[in-house]
Amino acid sequence: MKPVDLAKKLRRDAAFEPAVLDRGKAALMATIRQEVQPTRRPTIIPRLPYENVGAALSFLERAFGFSEVAAARGMRADGAVDYTMVEFGDGMIGLGAQGAHGAFSPKRAGTATQYITVHVDDIDAHHQRALASGAEIVSRLHDHLRDYRVYEALDLEGHRWRFIQWRREVT
Repeated sequence: MKPVDLAKKLRRDAAFEPAVLDRGKAALMATIRQEVQPTRRPTIIPRLPYENVGAALSFLERAFGFSEVAAARGMRADGAVDYTMVEFGDGMIGLGAQGAHGAFSPKRAGTATQYITVHVDDIDAHHQRALASGAEIVSRLHDHLRDYRVYEALDLEGHRWRFIQWRREVT
């Protein structure tokens, strides 16, 4: 039962039996706590530089299934996205304009400087989504030893993404 509905019921019942309010207060507070538990955020959030943060955001959502944390979006004076954060599962990554803090996109730097590993629930479906969205697959989907299935893709500016699913999770 939602807290508002529980509160209405307690108010109705308390009109006939005031002791109900005391007994119901603990149940109401427990219900409220369940609904408003703060979302735990990661303690470390890497940030990737992009020439075009808005285009990168669209690509990462479409090709890899990331979701923007809308409250994290910052806009430039010209209306372009300057920075934001995306999440996938319980992980989060910042996207920002290149040049900030001395970091540059692989597109500008001419080489990849890192790769990010993302655990997914259905590697085959995820791989198909990336292909259908035009992601450049640089390491085909394959079994890695006996531990997991994996593929690697580049985003539109050359950041390397490694997607894996542990073998015990593959059905």
